[in-house]
Parts: sequence; structure tokens; C-alpha cells
Amino acid sequence: MSDWLTITEGDAPLILAFPHVGTGLADVEAGFRSPWLARRDADWWVNDLYAFAADLGATLVATGISRSVIDVNRDPSGASLYPGQATTELCPTTTFDGEPLYADALPDEAEIARRRTLWFDPYHAALQWQIDRLRAAHPSVVLYDAHSIRSHVPRLFEGELPPFNIGTNGGTTCNLALAAAVEAICMASGESHVLDGRFRGGWTTRHYGHPENGVHAIQMELAIRGYMDEPEAPTEANWLPTFDPARAAHLTAILSQIIEAARAFALQEA
Repeated sequence: MSDWLTITEGDAPLILAFPHVGTGLADVEAGFRSPWLARRDADWWVNDLYAFAADLGATLVATGISRSVIDVNRDPSGASLYPGQATTELCPTTTFDGEPLYADALPDEAEIARRRTLWFDPYHAALQWQIDRLRAAHPSVVLYDAHSIRSHVPRLFEGELPPFNIGTNGGTTCNLALAAAVEAICMASGESHVLDGRFRGGWTTRHYGHPENGVHAIQMELAIRGYMDEPEAPTEANWLPTFDPARAAHLTAILSQIIEAARAFALQEA
């Protein structure tokens, strides 16, 4: 554990990763055009939303560094995860809406390498260590990559995002039975969902998800309106969302079923 990386270890064959809950701007804050913009696209309160998972024996890994500093869910080579579609870089230069993040100089290769050494590499070293630790005790492990996003981001997707967006990179990152179990819970909830739609799983899901080696990775991208009030147009005056457990209770109940199903799947693989 460090001042920017929080790890809660459990013994169940289940890891929840939170790559985008951080809002820390570290030593690069002065370079951003607006600290508010540099924090706006965080996955707000997602680690609080899934806090119950620790009681199920899950391991939780969360970074406190903002995705605007470095996105630990991007391909470190710089290759796009969604060729031909709008996205953001390893060290983003724009917001999701395309607004410039930097006032002047953009991060150059040396600066990107520095940020990777300081934050990207240690985050993934921690994830790999936890996977290896649990694989030593269990035949299979589920890595659940937890995310959220505003319901409307026209630059990234058309219309309104469904509440549940499941990503398995076309069924390659986990056993189909795991994806089916998660999808069935979403269907039974009465809320809309999509499997491998606009969000098919980021670098974390694609990099670690090797079901043939006993590591099943799945991403869940939640539309943020499912657990808190979402303004139609976020501004600096209205966009510092607060987390209200009572407001989120409906979604938390569904997510509890999903996490329990993921845990049960991993245990059944023994």
C-alpha cells in the first residue's frame, strides 16, 4: 500500500480492480488547464459502490491517481483499444468531450515514460502479484474491472448508455459461462444492458484475461445515473457528485448478485 495505491487483500478467488477512481493530480497539476476538468472523468465513487465485496473475501485494488495523469487501463504501447473510434491516450490530452486538458506543453515521451514508471507499472505489478497469489491457492481467479461513466458522452457513443455495459472483448477474456451469469442478472434486474458493445473491455481485461490459464477477466462499465443524480450538462458548479448509499441501494443490490456470481463461478472452477 502507498499514498496512491490501496489494496485490500482477501482469500476468495476474486479481484476487483478500480483503475479510474483516483482524483490525485500529483506533481503535474500545474500543467493542467483546469484541475476540475482533469478530475471530471473519474469513475466517481465506484470503489464505495463495491465496498461490500471485501466482506465476500474479494481483493480490492484501487489507484488514487487521476486517469488524466496516466490511464492505467490503456495499452502502454500507445495503441488504440478502439481503432477508428474516439478515445483517450495513455496520458490523455483531452477530456471525454474533446476539451484540451493542458494549457501549454503536452507530455512528451520522456514525461510519459516517467509517469508510467511512477504509477502505471506499480499498479499493474500489484495486480499481477494479487493474481499470482490467488492462483497459487485456487485453480481459477476472476478479475472484475469496475468502471462508470456519464450516461451521455456524444464523442464516445451515440444516445444514452445502458446502465450495465459488460466487456469480455468478444468472449475472449473469460469463460462464456461467467459472462452469461453476469448478463442473466442484468436481464433479471429489469435494467437494460449490453454485452461487448461500445465498451468491450480495456487493457486490463484484455491483458490479464486468459481463461485457458485460469484467469477470467470481465469489465463492467456502469452508467453513472444508476447510483447517483446526474446533471444533464456537468459544470464546475454542479459536478462534484456525492455518494449517497440510499440513492445507490437499488444498484448495489444488483451488483451484489453479480459479484457473488463471479465468486461462485471461480469457486466452481476448482
